Amino acid sequence: MRGYLAHLRVERGLSPHTLSAYERDLARYTRYLRHSGVHDPASATPEHVSSFLEALRTGADGARTLAVSSASRTLTAVRGWHRFLLEEGTTSEDPAAGVRPPQLGRRLPKALSIEEVGRLLEAAGSGDSPVSLRDRALLEVLYATGARISEAVGLVVDDLDPGSGVLRLFGKGRKERVVPVGGYAWTALEAYLVRGRPVLAEKGRGVPEVFLNTLGRPLSRQSAWAVLQAAARRAGLSGGQDVAGQRHVSPHTLRHSFATHLLSGGADIRVVQEMLGHASVTTTQVYTKVTVDHLREVYATSHPRARD
Repeated sequence: MRGYLAHLRVERGLSPHTLSAYERDLARYTRYLRHSGVHDPASATPEHVSSFLEALRTGADGARTLAVSSASRTLTAVRGWHRFLLEEGTTSEDPAAGVRPPQLGRRLPKALSIEEVGRLLEAAGSGDSPVSLRDRALLEVLYATGARISEAVGLVVDDLDPGSGVLRLFGKGRKERVVPVGGYAWTALEAYLVRGRPVLAEKGRGVPEVFLNTLGRPLSRQSAWAVLQAAARRAGLSGGQDVAGQRHVSPHTLRHSFATHLLSGGADIRVVQEMLGHASVTTTQVYTKVTVDHLREVYATSHPRARD
């Protein structure tokens, strides 16, 4: 297992966060095998893998039950490990090859409207303090580029190219992509870099990351998440999932909104795929369903014979 995790880290370039999740998944799987009398991966059978998948959904192994998405991720780790063992010659068969992950329900992304995004960004940093300038710049970048939260907090100063109007992001597997940035985001970034970041950096040790906390250290994913939540509350967009009329706003909400608004505005899906960093256009196509709903709404309110 250590060899597989090293392979994922070195050759696949997976992040420490993803590696930690894979390690937990595989630890649960190997515990299940041991309790089933299997002490060598070469002795595992398709039935063992299938029954483990069932245990993930029922908690029959004594651990917590998992949602379909989490069970699917765990099975992906198991399948990858067995495939690695086969390719390395450690085993002669792959018992997980024929076990399929549970089907995920197809949920459409929840995007904010353009007006709601405007309110969110205005609420992000209304003052001129270093923290307010940072918060506004962070959320402007998230919406302007469709970046994942980990990609945004991982930005370093050398990744910014104001002259060309682009910045460089490093996605899953450290895959690099270059994304254009709009004028609003550049204005917010420049204000932060000139008047905010130097003040925050005084307390640190000269780290290269763009977004810093009040101690001059790189802003964490959790802190960036909290910045968004605070702005959403101030904008009246998020008060918890149980508050009527309000919605749960996450970092991915801005990513969804970025893609949906581009496609609604006529952007080519291949271009949006490139900017999102999706390996396959199939992943990006889920956003087209959102824009089809918009088309239906426009048709229903505009065509003279659309209504009964």
